Amino acid sequence: MNPVPPQARLFEARERRLAALDALSRKLWLGGMTHAEGQLEPRLEGLCLLHDALFAGQLPPAAVWPWPPPPLTDELHATLQALTLPAYCRDQSDLSVTVLMSALFHLDFIVDYRDRGADPCQASRMALEAFAADWQTRCGEIDELVEVFGSLPDGSKNTHWDSLRGTLRSEGWQEVLRIRRLIEKLPELSQLIRRLGRSRTTDEPDRHSQRPVERMDAAIARLPQARSVHIPDLPGETRGIKRSERIARMLPAEAMLLGHPRLRLVWHARRAERTLLAYDDDERMEELHQRQAPTPRPSPQAAPARRLEMGPLLICVDTSGSMQGGAEAVAKATVLEAVRAAHAQQRDCHVFAFGGPDEVVDMALGVDAGGIERLTRFLCQTFRGGTDICGPLEHAIDKLEDTRWQLADLLLASDGEFGATPAVVARLNQAKQTQGLRVQGILIGDRETVGLLEIADDILWVRDWRRFGHSDADSPVHSKSLTALYFPGALRSPENRRATVTGDTASAAVRAGLHRGETPPNQETS
Repeated sequence: MNPVPPQARLFEARERRLAALDALSRKLWLGGMTHAEGQLEPRLEGLCLLHDALFAGQLPPAAVWPWPPPPLTDELHATLQALTLPAYCRDQSDLSVTVLMSALFHLDFIVDYRDRGADPCQASRMALEAFAADWQTRCGEIDELVEVFGSLPDGSKNTHWDSLRGTLRSEGWQEVLRIRRLIEKLPELSQLIRRLGRSRTTDEPDRHSQRPVERMDAAIARLPQARSVHIPDLPGETRGIKRSERIARMLPAEAMLLGHPRLRLVWHARRAERTLLAYDDDERMEELHQRQAPTPRPSPQAAPARRLEMGPLLICVDTSGSMQGGAEAVAKATVLEAVRAAHAQQRDCHVFAFGGPDEVVDMALGVDAGGIERLTRFLCQTFRGGTDICGPLEHAIDKLEDTRWQLADLLLASDGEFGATPAVVARLNQAKQTQGLRVQGILIGDRETVGLLEIADDILWVRDWRRFGHSDADSPVHSKSLTALYFPGALRSPENRRATVTGDTASAAVRAGLHRGETPPNQETS
């Protein structure tokens, strides 16, 4: 067997210089190897040290940094601490890499500054001032993003930051910040949105979902029980031989004694003493009798199922002209809070902004560069137009056919001034029954309408919606349920539907002069 030839180690010494690259992000490879400041090996080791320290949210003392060379080390350390960049980079690997890429970029200009006539100290100060100015602006933008969305979005990546920065400097972004401050006055929104979706089971019972379960109730029942009864002289199965006085069961040997003139006296003596040899019969009988005993008995009853939460979100937002003012601000705050919750809890979020017929804006809102731009553009728009609820409801129901959205719930924010067609309502009810869809309504108005009550399973009333606009007026009504209080017959409840008659039947009753409860003649004969 031929020995394995040794591997060539011609470039081993050269590759050992680049061993630190294995621990570095590939985004830092080019800048780390071509940078003008310091030597290659200390620079790569220094980048590894700084990346791990920034990711941990702290900085080691400048004296232990392999790179950059002093006195630049102390100045860069002081700049990073003054900007509090370690706190921003904690648990943010992409942002830590972006900070180091920016530092490599600015420090690489020191050679150019010196070529333009600056001395080494001036060139270092100019590079660090440019780095500090860049990150002072970016840190302010990061603070705004964290304020709005609760955590740093995917736009923190350097490749998306330029497009994201344009959105953050627009006038629409100031409207986003204003809407974010309104959310603090609506704390119930965050709790409501968390409860939407059907991806996770909670310990809380769901009062809207009842399912039959077997409950064991105590009852008295007559139970059959077997017992053995002893009956003397009962003919039965022979078990053996025993001493007895029974003539009918004595052995033939005992009967022969009766034919002997003297031995028959022995037989009489044995009979008197009950010592005749006789067959031993089974004189017991098994019988069944009934006895009363406490017994658990199943009793089917309806019990609430466990409530589900934390699933995808489908949001329908009314953008009609009647929503202008405070109602518009509350609707925008609802959308922004839904996006915030979806980002923080890793949930999908889709918005249908609807106005008049065929006016449905379909938006997938995520916290990335594109999603933030779409959200900003939506929140800075003014609501106007008509109201057609059928379009967004059909879009939302169609969305449920996708596997990704099968566990979604629907959130409807509107003033309730709409009405859906019977076909759309029937389709929505079918989705509720077969797929478990739940519809949460947010009433941004003064009263519940028939259209809203027919669609929503539960309604949150934002009573002081006027205060979110330019008015300090309170709601002029004491209850949102004015329709149910004063016009109960207008509600499309099951009882009202059963009591509703057709127009022809009502006309016939009027012509016949009938009163409530009386049957028209044509119905009596039919």
